[in-house]
Amino acid sequence: MTLLLTGYEPFGEHETNPTERVAQELDGETVAGHDVVGRVLPVEFDAAGDRMRDLLGDHVPAAVLATGLAAGRAGVSVERVGVNVADAGSVPDNADAQPHHERVHEGGDAAYFATVPVVAITRELLADDVPARVSNSAGTHLCNDLLYETRAYLDGTGRDVPAGFVHLPCTPEQAARKAREADGDAGALRPSLPLSTQVAAVRTAFEVTLADERHDGRR
Repeated sequence: MTLLLTGYEPFGEHETNPTERVAQELDGETVAGHDVVGRVLPVEFDAAGDRMRDLLGDHVPAAVLATGLAAGRAGVSVERVGVNVADAGSVPDNADAQPHHERVHEGGDAAYFATVPVVAITRELLADDVPARVSNSAGTHLCNDLLYETRAYLDGTGRDVPAGFVHLPCTPEQAARKAREADGDAGALRPSLPLSTQVAAVRTAFEVTLADERHDGRR
């Protein structure tokens, strides 16, 4: 069986996206005896969910982890829940779509919990000296959208596949680039983690998920 990992392409003000690079780095690697399938999704409300469903149709993964960039967060955020809200705020997607106060699915469930062990993953990352936390909000942009879409699809097909979403921060290179653009303004300096640490964190998330048989993302 495989492990399905997704990242996103660059978007908005970001010239690069570490989640794209993490997916590419781990693609073809072996984690806990499973081959990783790493894919990069478009930052488009109308396309990302469809692409994830296609991937889930093409593969029979033992676990699914989607990742997205959270440039202002200070570490790895393991998301607990995706809600049935699509609101891009002031940041349109790469197709210039900018939903406001909409539903991911009209008439769908209010929310879906992640089914990866979010608390156990966070604790293991902290034990490895990786700054991490459980997050109770994936926002209302595409990251939340994808967590909701993935869980809704798996729930609808009856497939018992642990699935979750992990937000990753900037890399040091990204943070330095933004600080240069702001001429060293302290307010422009963003928290960051090296790409190698981010890759290791995602690997750990898969390992903990595969070792856990309860599939309860509320823990």
